[in-house]
Amino acid sequence: MPSWLVWGFIVAVGACAGSFLNVCIYRMPREESIVWPGSRCPHCQKPIAWYDNIPVLSFLALRAQCRQCHQPIRWRYPIVEALTAASLLAVLWQFGLTAVGVIYAALVCSLIVASFIDLEFQIIPDEISLGGLAIGVALSALVPALHDTGDRWVSLERSVIGALTGGGLLYVTGSAGNVMLYGLRRLGVALRHHPAWRARFARYRHMRDSMGGGDIKLMAMAGSLLGWKIVTLAFFFAPVLALVPGLFMMVFRKTHVIPYGPFLSLGLVIAMFYGETMLRSSGIEETIRLMWSFYGPSR
Repeated sequence: MPSWLVWGFIVAVGACAGSFLNVCIYRMPREESIVWPGSRCPHCQKPIAWYDNIPVLSFLALRAQCRQCHQPIRWRYPIVEALTAASLLAVLWQFGLTAVGVIYAALVCSLIVASFIDLEFQIIPDEISLGGLAIGVALSALVPALHDTGDRWVSLERSVIGALTGGGLLYVTGSAGNVMLYGLRRLGVALRHHPAWRARFARYRHMRDSMGGGDIKLMAMAGSLLGWKIVTLAFFFAPVLALVPGLFMMVFRKTHVIPYGPFLSLGLVIAMFYGETMLRSSGIEETIRLMWSFYGPSR
């Protein structure tokens, strides 16, 4: 079979997978079944025919309107379908048509769902994070190549360490941020009788915690599959990626609520593709190995 036909088939499968991800994005935060009933228009609730549910193409053919009620179809639908198709193509091209490649593709699909739900609802469902964590640990035992080893127990150990690292990094930084936020709230209470200072600290009174639990669990899930080095890189990539969009939202939308899941997800994907190369070329990986040889369990 010609290679272009294989990759074309992967793109088509990716677009169809994106259509299912759209169902998950819409239904999971509303606690609806992602299996039943079939696809329906969110406005008129009428079933969508198969020929109106072809990824991307149906959106263009219908001119972004429901055939039945003529209400607009959100642009999120073709964006997710195209993004999923491109992501699956890129992942399988990079990591090959192997068990590891397929697992990484499934991880990216999970990150897409988590990101779009977080953008709209500022939550990341436990079905994605905790469910993915359990699956990630199990797959690490079944497919030790995920962690560059042939030993299932070593792979399982690296999976657990990766999960603890991913979740732990965000938990520690989030806890530090919450302590600072608590201090600002208490300072605002202490200065409540001074009008100028009261107004300045009033915004901290009802501000949400600095780091959501969903972000912590998402990083733990990713760490169980990618290992501690990749999630550590993603931990440092995410704030850089979030800087400009975060400033934009604070300045123009007057909000301090910034969904962090999408930036963590993007950081994870970048680290997944380029992390090992960056570590090797920078000499960081060799430094870690030397430190481990001196201070690790073998000593």
